[in-house]
Amino acid sequence: QTLMIIAPVKLQSHMKRWNNQRQRYVTKDGKCRVNLGPIADKSRFISDIFTTLVDLKFCWFLLVFTMCYILTWVVFGGIYFFGAWLRDDIAHVHDPLWKACFHNVDSFLSALLLSLESQRTIGYGSRMVTANCPEGTVLLMIQSILGSIIDALMVGCMFVKISRPQQRAQTLIFSKSCVICERDEKLCMLFRIGDLRASHMVDAKIRAKLIKSRQTKEGEFIPLEQSEINLGYDSGQDRLLLVEPQTITHIINESSPFWEVGSERLKRETFEIIVILEGIVEASGL
Repeated sequence: QTLMIIAPVKLQSHMKRWNNQRQRYVTKDGKCRVNLGPIADKSRFISDIFTTLVDLKFCWFLLVFTMCYILTWVVFGGIYFFGAWLRDDIAHVHDPLWKACFHNVDSFLSALLLSLESQRTIGYGSRMVTANCPEGTVLLMIQSILGSIIDALMVGCMFVKISRPQQRAQTLIFSKSCVICERDEKLCMLFRIGDLRASHMVDAKIRAKLIKSRQTKEGEFIPLEQSEINLGYDSGQDRLLLVEPQTITHIINESSPFWEVGSERLKRETFEIIVILEGIVEASGL
């Protein structure tokens, strides 16, 4: 997995107050503010159930996590109780000569405990599925396989959810503003980034996007167009070693989206710069 941190950077200028307070495309904590409209074909989310579970809010995920186990225990407990009632094991629970299929099952609660003990492989020994009926063995096999599938899915989702990089991003600090100045006789846009942790990021790469609406020469209006901001991709300067705070440089040349934007026009422009940092956490490999 790859750690990805998205942070917006404010360009330092004398913009109007209302321009600084406008709604962001991406918030400072990296959350996208674009809301999806009504989706007619929601079955696509079910086909990718793993990602759907991981994307759930933690409270809803815990509810699904808990209900998957409880419902499985209750359903198989009801099946065990129904099987014990059909084979008359409940009426002969205290008969030592009776060859019971579901031993020591005399109520729904005891059948529920049998289901719980079987799926979680607890096996206290006071109640069990015996070899006196083949259907009990088949039922136990089905529950064991289904329980293993639920364990793999739920534990995998839980691990991915708690290891997502949102909390790691709290120790990666971006400068609140970026500046435009001359460096080595070239006009450059500069901002800084630093890592507070002792465990560093491996293979860190940085890139930036300019979010801005524009109108084409044919009169077409393109809302929130994304333009690439070169942070040294051609020279390898976009690959960072975050042992110490780094100053990121974008050279404003003919290929830069800021090439035709002067200082006066900059005060009137409405745009947003989104900086994306990708890397692997050294401590966990995620």
